[in-house]
Amino acid sequence: MSRKLLPLAMTTALMAGTAVADAPKVAVDIAPVHSLVARVMEGVGTPDLIIQPGASPHEYNLRPSEAAALQEADLVFWIGEDLTPWMEGAVDTLSAGASVTELLESDGTVLLDIRENAAFEAHDHGDEKNNDDHAEDEEHDEHSHEEEHTHDDQEAHEGHAHGAHDPHAWLSPANAEIWLNTIAAQLSAADPDNADAYFANAAAAREEMATLSAEVTETLEPVKGGSFIVFHDAYQYFEDAFGFPASGAISLSDATASSPARIAEIQSRIRDEGVDCVMTEPQFNPGIVTTVLEGTEAKTGIMDPLGSDLEPGADLYPQLIRNLAKTLSECL
Repeated sequence: MSRKLLPLAMTTALMAGTAVADAPKVAVDIAPVHSLVARVMEGVGTPDLIIQPGASPHEYNLRPSEAAALQEADLVFWIGEDLTPWMEGAVDTLSAGASVTELLESDGTVLLDIRENAAFEAHDHGDEKNNDDHAEDEEHDEHSHEEEHTHDDQEAHEGHAHGAHDPHAWLSPANAEIWLNTIAAQLSAADPDNADAYFANAAAAREEMATLSAEVTETLEPVKGGSFIVFHDAYQYFEDAFGFPASGAISLSDATASSPARIAEIQSRIRDEGVDCVMTEPQFNPGIVTTVLEGTEAKTGIMDPLGSDLEPGADLYPQLIRNLAKTLSECL
C-alpha cells in the first residue's frame, strides 16, 4: 500500500468504526423479525437476536448474554405477547429505558383470527383486522362461540396467551413491508444521523419484498389446487398472501399436544379428501406425523415458520419465505 494512501485508509476505517460504535443497540425477539431489522440497519449496525434458532418462542429461558442484550438495548422490536408471553416481563424489567415496538400493534398490520378447528374452512377476508382501526373493536367478544370449543381449542388459546389473533403475522410479506417502515422510523427517531441510511435500506427491502412475492407466486402456480395439512397452525398468513390454503393442522398451537380425537379427525380428512401432503416441523417429533399418515397415500415434507436452519441476518427472511414455497411445490 502507498504511504500516501495510508492516512486516508486509516481515516476511512476509523470513520467506519465510529459509525458502528455510534449505532443504537437493538434487541429483537425472533429470527424473521431480526432479519428485517438487520436489513434496515445494514451498513450502520447489527441487532442482537434474543430467541435463538430452533427454540420455541412460547417458552424460553434467557441466557445471560441475551438478558444483557435486552438490558443494554436502546430499542427493542418484538412480535408481542401473543407469541412470546414470557417476554413482556423481561422487556418491562430489563429494557425499562428502551424504545419498545410491538409489531402486532403497528399501524397497517393485517391480523387474522386464530382458527379453532382441526379442519380449516376457506378463509373469510371479513375476519381480517387492520390495525388502523384495531382499537375500535378491541372489546369484541372473542368467546361468543366458547361453548363450541373443544379441549384442544382451549389449550391452543392458552398457548398463544389468550389472544384473539394469530401471532404468526411475519409470514405475510405485506406485513413485513409495513414493518420495514416502522423499523426505519423507530431507528431514525433514536439515531437521526443515520436516518437516510435506514429509510434507503427499508425502501430497497420493500422492492425486494415485491420481487420475492412474485417469485413465490410463480413457484406455487404449478401446484395450485393441491391440498396439505400443516403440523401446527402457523401458516395462515402465508396461505392468505398467496391464495394457497391448508386443509387443516395436526395441532392448533406448537405449545400444546394433539389429542387422539384430533389426530383421528385429521386422519379422516386426509383419507376422505385425498390430501396430498402432511407437513412436519424440524423441532417436533416426526412420529406424530407418521401416525397421522398411517393408511393414507399422502407424502410428507418439512415446513419451518422460524427459519431454524438458516443463518440469522438480513438474508434469512426472504430465504424463509422461499423455503416454504419450495417445500410445498416439491411435496404436492
